[in-house]
Amino acid sequence: MFVDYVNIKIKAGNGGDGSTHFLRDKFHISGGPDGGNGGRGGNIYFIGDKNQSNLVNFYYKRKYVAENGLNGGGNTSNGKQGEDVYIKVPIGTVVRDKVSNNVIAEIVDTQNPVLVLRGGKGGRGNAFFATSTRQTPNFSETGEIVKEYDVILELKIIADVGLVGLPNVGKSTILSTVSNARPKIANYHFTTLEPNLGVVQCYGKSFVVADIPGLIEGASEGAGLGHEFLRHIERTRMLVHVVDISGIEGTNPIQAFETINNELKMYSEILASKPMIIALNKIDLINDENRHYLQDFYAKYEKDYKIVELSATTKEGVDDLIKLIYSELEKLPAPEYISGSTGVLLDAKDDKIIKITIDETGAFVVEGGKIDNLVRGIVLNDTQSFAYFQKRLKSDGIIDEMKKMGLKDGDEVKIKTISFVYVE
Repeated sequence: MFVDYVNIKIKAGNGGDGSTHFLRDKFHISGGPDGGNGGRGGNIYFIGDKNQSNLVNFYYKRKYVAENGLNGGGNTSNGKQGEDVYIKVPIGTVVRDKVSNNVIAEIVDTQNPVLVLRGGKGGRGNAFFATSTRQTPNFSETGEIVKEYDVILELKIIADVGLVGLPNVGKSTILSTVSNARPKIANYHFTTLEPNLGVVQCYGKSFVVADIPGLIEGASEGAGLGHEFLRHIERTRMLVHVVDISGIEGTNPIQAFETINNELKMYSEILASKPMIIALNKIDLINDENRHYLQDFYAKYEKDYKIVELSATTKEGVDDLIKLIYSELEKLPAPEYISGSTGVLLDAKDDKIIKITIDETGAFVVEGGKIDNLVRGIVLNDTQSFAYFQKRLKSDGIIDEMKKMGLKDGDEVKIKTISFVYVE
């Protein structure tokens, strides 16, 4: 089974809770706060795996969850951090956020894991909150809870050259002739059901060629097999358009060439603009009856394209094709990737952001990354905890911002699950 597009769920680990604990032993009857911090939750990474050729593994396993951080303990013992999860994918896999369809990461090597989802922060224990004026804080922070995300994995094979053309024009035979690949070859349409890769050696160097399943008219709109695999030639640096110049399949070579070019253009202007070499295959079948196909093709396209005549069956002209591809690749820049291997955090948030709005009841609603962290340490029925909360609202300038918006004595303030009446 060849799978190149799949949806999966990923979730980083939650942070462990900080501990509310006080030192108690035979030497310290009334010891101070010694609650430790909770551990950070495990992260989610993606990394390339050269032993995987498609996404079939994700067809059977669709959910990946990192380990939660452990809770803090007494004696200022910090909780263990959750184990990270490394998701191995084929090189060339693009990871997208299913909701926004934005690219999160593009996996292009096996050496650099890409962080896409960070584990939740561990909560701080009550030892952290002890001060000279608050010597016995009876509260601590809870660990940060992180949410689950749906992501799309989309494989786009990384190759230097893409072989395109109608079904049964000889692409697979050409690939097997020029490289070490051994694709399935038979004399019927759609023999190739998945992309095949081959490494070609030339002048002591090498390049990768991909045989893309045959395209037909309407492929860009979903007809035939080609639509599923057009994405695989988006990364290629150049295209080799294979044309059956003999016309023995009953198709006019010029019409066939224009049909495929039109499908490429309809799918992507960038794809259609890639450098292209024309490989006129089955030259060994040219005779007096069909020679006009060859003459007409040269008359129409010789000025605009570099053309090679060959026979993949007899190997005539194959070396010429390899050398031309090599020389053209030498002129082209290295491939550009969507996002490199740096990645974009799915849950990226700014811990300094504060957003204040007034709802339909007239209550002041405070949101933002800064508030998310603050409320994790609030225990409403604990006087010291709520006093600390109020102090932070003032010291962080949140009260002043609400006053600028009209906050006055007796107004309701809503922060996450906390609701209280402001008193001057």
